[in-house]
Amino acid sequence: MSAIIVGILALQGDFAKHQEMVKSLGFAVQYVRTPQELAKCDCLIIPGGESTAIYRRLSFIELIDPLVQFAAQKPVFGTCAGVILMSNHIQAESFVNPLKLIDVTIERNAFGRQSDSFQTEVTVSLPGSKKPLPIPAYFIRAPRIKEWGEKVQILAEFEGEPILVQQGRLLGATFHPELTSDGAIHRYFISLCMDKN
Repeated sequence: MSAIIVGILALQGDFAKHQEMVKSLGFAVQYVRTPQELAKCDCLIIPGGESTAIYRRLSFIELIDPLVQFAAQKPVFGTCAGVILMSNHIQAESFVNPLKLIDVTIERNAFGRQSDSFQTEVTVSLPGSKKPLPIPAYFIRAPRIKEWGEKVQILAEFEGEPILVQQGRLLGATFHPELTSDGAIHRYFISLCMDKN
């Protein structure tokens, strides 16, 4: 195992699948449910799930401010509900006050209900890769990125819309890379965790 510790927010959602993926790549995992557990981590994954439920639990355990401070110094990767929480703004009524980590505007559940979920292949252009990579992507009650700032880099699109974005060492995906056997995106994120500069 590498000395890098990958934190996974484990309040609600599919955090166990992220753990399986990270461990398959040879890295240690720390489930995060307290500020003390967060402090042990070199980076953090915020999983998919129910963004309102995750936000309410973050508020209850007073983890919002520590998470924002953590993201100012270390890499964070949000998938589905995770990128909703990391966004700058959420369209329409929401009980979530986003963390304003990535300069994107999000529309929740934009791809429809659970029954409208689908899997497709997308092409990802990861910095440092010699060529674009085809990867499978699962969209489950997925949000849409409707607007983005000039500092946001688009790494993948689906039907002309961004689905994987990066701002500095912050990464956001509207789909679920942890539900596949392809570890390319997690591997790339962990490479950001290993960069101490």
